[in-house]
Parts: sequence; structure tokens; C-alpha cells
Amino acid sequence: MIRSEPYWWDAAPPATLPETPVRGECDTVIVGAGYTGLSAAITLARAGRSVQVFDRMRPGEGASTRNGGIASGNLRPSFAELSKKFGENTAHAIIAEAKVAREDLADFISREGIDCDFAITGRFAGASTAGDYERLAREAEMLTRTTGITAYAVPRSEQRNYLGTDFYHGGAVREDIGGLHPGKLHAGMLRLALAAGATIHGETAVLGVSRDGLDHEVETARGRVKARHVITGTNGYTTSSDRWLRRRLVPVRSRIIATAPLSDNLMRQLMPKRMMLSETRKLHYYYRPSPDGRRILFGGRDGTIVGDPTWPTAHLREALIDIFPELDDVELTHSWFGHVAMNRDMIPRIFSRDGMRYATGYCGSGVVWARWAGQKAAWQILGEDKGASALDMRPPPMIPLYNGTPWFMPGVFAWLTFQDRRANPRRRRKSRATT
Repeated sequence: MIRSEPYWWDAAPPATLPETPVRGECDTVIVGAGYTGLSAAITLARAGRSVQVFDRMRPGEGASTRNGGIASGNLRPSFAELSKKFGENTAHAIIAEAKVAREDLADFISREGIDCDFAITGRFAGASTAGDYERLAREAEMLTRTTGITAYAVPRSEQRNYLGTDFYHGGAVREDIGGLHPGKLHAGMLRLALAAGATIHGETAVLGVSRDGLDHEVETARGRVKARHVITGTNGYTTSSDRWLRRRLVPVRSRIIATAPLSDNLMRQLMPKRMMLSETRKLHYYYRPSPDGRRILFGGRDGTIVGDPTWPTAHLREALIDIFPELDDVELTHSWFGHVAMNRDMIPRIFSRDGMRYATGYCGSGVVWARWAGQKAAWQILGEDKGASALDMRPPPMIPLYNGTPWFMPGVFAWLTFQDRRANPRRRRKSRATT
């Protein structure tokens, strides 16, 4: 039977914290106890501020322990797209900040002694068409020239040195990207936040926030709190308690399947360099070896908005076998989903509104961006210059005809699937359903 809990929870399940009294006043209330909220809490508590963090679930039960553990700090728009929308100077600044954010995550993990299987492995991005290969090659050259990141194209003739498949038209490698165990990272950050003196209230929803002069009145499921500052870091788990934000973020299900353990020989054949992996299809997939190198974790967009149907798991399994036909008989042990938060600009955001600070909209790359943005928001509250960020700009635009329920996602999923099959028609094999 395939388990619906994340593979990561086998080693690091979300913690159920003992209930502690909700204090009626504090300096800062943080909404959300994922990477964003804990990063802000660590920074503020260490600076001597009184901090209370609220999460309607167990801390980290959302995307922070459900993601693929790929530390990319990826930006979905290309440099040309960023330049067109925000100007060339801002585009350069955002790309430069992504590099610093990745480096800062590695420094943080090392400095704080967090055992989360972090390793700089590099990432191979597979080109789904010949045109995509040319684009990846140009982007790799631009990255190396402008940022000093080691990136290079891999022609199809050399592809199997990096990935055991002929599915792609070559690809590109970036050597600065790594992988980690997201559950262990969150557990380490939770430990640091508590040790710094932050109070974490799990399974305690924030029901609303109102302005009271210079302060904020925060209504929670266990009482009211007056706070000078509020940071919201709910991302893909934003509820109707913040309708304004909810109309600007689209929660998209991202699902991951985990194979049963594979032989050492097969893993060496399929993933000879143990890199993180992505591709260029519109309905793209991301995948990687498990930290122990024994399984393949394979993820992509789910396409559903309610329930937990079986077809998204079968869809991912079919996509996995398209890339690696050797896995036609592989069994799956886990299939789970979490919500990523997309916005119309498709870049992460730090912004303020009505005295509140928001760090959100990571577009599926929150392993790097969430901790970084939470830290930046905290530095801004502390009045420190290092709180400045290229991501600190206007809020993402509202999405027309949208009230927080992504009713259009099944149609978007179907349209992207059609485009991918038209652009790259391959004979798709029917694979054995595994339960």
C-alpha cells in the first residue's frame, strides 16, 4: 500500500508541541511556523524581541516538510522576462540575490550545526526540445559571465554521463545547487527558534488581524494578542483569515512519489552523479535521489484541488517510466502532496501593507527563498540595513475572478499537458499500476 505521508516524515515527522499559554502582548506575532516563520523568529528572538509564532497545523506540517528538498532558489522567469517586467537593473539584482540566498542557506546549516543531509550536488536540467537546449545553453553562459556561477551545457551525446536516459535533447548543469532533507532542516530550525526564546503555538489558527493605532490586534483560536509587528509567512497555506493576500496567491498542489529502494547498480546507472534534476517541459517534473542514494523521489504538479485521488500518482509514475523505462516494474512506497504558492509575477515577494510585513509567493522554490525572506522581514523590523532586498517591491497583483479557491487548475493542468505532448510527441507506454 502506498503511504500518503511524506517520505521525509519517516525520519523527521512534524512535532506536536506542548500547549503553552498565549500571552496577551508581545513585540511580534508571526503567522506560520514553516521555514519563513521560524527564520524570522530566530532572528528576532536572538535580537531580544518577544515573539509568538502561530500555526493552524503542527509546525512545519505544510510545504516545509513536504517539498523535494532541492535547494535551488530557482527563478521561473528568464532574465529577459524579468528585465521586461521590472527593468534590467532589478533583474540583475534579483539573480544576484538568488546566488547570495543559496550561499547563505549553506552557511546557516553549517554554522548552526543542523544535520539535514545537505550537500552541494549540482543540478542537471533536461531539455525537452532542441530549442530548449539552445536556450539552456545561453542561460548557462549568461549565469557564468554575470554571476560567476559554474554552469555549462551538456549535449545529448554526453547526457548519459549525467543522467541515465535518452529522453532529453541534452541539458545544462549548474554546480551551485544542492539537496537536503527538508524535514530535518525544519526540525533544526524549530529547535533553534525555541532555544532563542520564541514561543511557538502549534495547532492554533490566526483568525484575523486588525489595526489598533500603532499596534495590531491578532485574534487567534486561543485568545487575542496585541503586537507592534506582524509577519505573515503562510504562503500556499493562506486561509480566508487574510482574504486580501489569498486573492494574490494561487495554492498549487505539488505531488511527489518515492520508489522502493533500488539496487546500487541501477542507481549508478540512472543517476551517476547523484545530482538534483529538473527539466523544461511546461508541466515540468523535478526529481532527485534520496539522501541515502537508494530511492528516486519524483515530483510534479498535481492538477487536482480537492480530495486525494489516485490518478495523479499514476500520472507521475508514467512520467517517471517515460524517462527511465528500466523502472517499469518499480514499486512505490509514498505519494504525497503539498501546496506551493504562485503569483502573477512568478517571483518571491517581501512587502508591507497596513503596517504588516509579508514574505511569501515562492513559486515552488521555498527551500532557499522562504528562510531568506523570513530573515529579511525580521531584519526590516529591527531597522537593519541588511533587510534591504531586490524582492521588496509592490505586492503581487490581484488575480481577477479569484477568491482563493483555484477552480481553474484542472483546466490549466490539462492545457499544459496538451502543449507538452504536441511539442514533444513520444509514444507513451502504459505502465503497471502499483499499490
